[in-house]
Amino acid sequence: MSYLFTSESVSEGHPDKVADQISDAILDYFLAFDPDSKVACETLVTTGQVVLAGEIKSSVYIDVQEVAREVIKNIGYTKDEYKFSADSCGVLTALHEQSQDINQGVDRGSIDEQGAGDQGMMFGYATNETKNYMPLALDLSHKILKVLSEVRKKGDQMTYLRPDAKAQVTIEYSDDNRPKSIKSIVLSTQHDEFSNEEEMRQTVKGDLLKHVMPEVKNRLDSDELRNLLNDQITYFINPTGNFVIGGPHGDAGLTGRKIIVDTYGGKGAHGGGAFSGKDPSKVDRSAAYAARHIARNMVAAGIADEMLVQISYAIGVVEPMGVFVNTYGTSKVNMTDGEIAVKIQELFDLRPGHIEKNLKLRNPIYGLTAAYGHMGRESFEKEVSFVRHGDAGKEVKKQRVEFFTWEKEDRVDDIRKEFGLS
Repeated sequence: MSYLFTSESVSEGHPDKVADQISDAILDYFLAFDPDSKVACETLVTTGQVVLAGEIKSSVYIDVQEVAREVIKNIGYTKDEYKFSADSCGVLTALHEQSQDINQGVDRGSIDEQGAGDQGMMFGYATNETKNYMPLALDLSHKILKVLSEVRKKGDQMTYLRPDAKAQVTIEYSDDNRPKSIKSIVLSTQHDEFSNEEEMRQTVKGDLLKHVMPEVKNRLDSDELRNLLNDQITYFINPTGNFVIGGPHGDAGLTGRKIIVDTYGGKGAHGGGAFSGKDPSKVDRSAAYAARHIARNMVAAGIADEMLVQISYAIGVVEPMGVFVNTYGTSKVNMTDGEIAVKIQELFDLRPGHIEKNLKLRNPIYGLTAAYGHMGRESFEKEVSFVRHGDAGKEVKKQRVEFFTWEKEDRVDDIRKEFGLS
């Protein structure tokens, strides 16, 4: 029997995502000037106020207030009428040094001896229902909001848009677990004042279908998926009514409150640890990326149509406590899921220091992860530039870095050889 599955995403202007982006921007600045920095930065945003708290160990000084304001400006909170503006909001800083009790288990002088920055379990997931190996409902939700943001920032269409938005997509799956149709799309987007709710809904829906959905359709990776975006979809536009009050003025935002949006939209599993604001010594982040890298490469290699990978750690301990695999009955090899897990441990080095090295996680690459998902993005390289003002004056740091390394399908040949696939 067919079934329905729903995922949601939120825009870069959603208060929780504002917080995530500030935390990751601060992390990037510290890593740019001191790659050995240990950072756990939490952010709270509310009406006219940003609060920064957490632990940082670094050899450099960063003006974190300036970084926070730049992030807010780039998102689009630049008008006093939003009650949260880059130029006028207060920024309170309550950051202190990392606990020595934690640090002693992490900094050991050698990547072979580096222990996990925390205990816990981390999950990676992949499915071949899309070419980026992501669940379709979440992938579509991200794409809708990304295009909506691009239209807003371009400024010549949908000029009434404000930064805060959420999208939700419900997919009907067939008996063999393949996307069959798109049942509904929900879009709640912040906007300027309209004369009445009916005018607002008609305007937003008309512009969505004219300016957003065609580009979303272009970005889908097959005719099969593009054909699902048809006139049979039911749209719900701002179903609660007006959405003028939004962003941090409408709701307080906190780092790490959108972990399902950040990962797989409710498919697979999540260990519970947030990502943003944490340097890669925290396995909440680095091991989740490693698990996704494994799952994507395993599915891309044809080991299974769908795979969940769990890795667990103890704080200060080098080797993982265990690796678990679930192929949901879709395995293409004559092995149990437990035997596949053993092969994974032989193929991939899951010691925390080696995860950092192999995925190049000590680079300032995290700002881009903090909106529209950490997973399902394609890897690319570019030069980045950071400026800080210290005791010695202005310092500029430029470097070429690789983003989303955990999305590279660079182990497919190794996997196919190890599993005896031609």
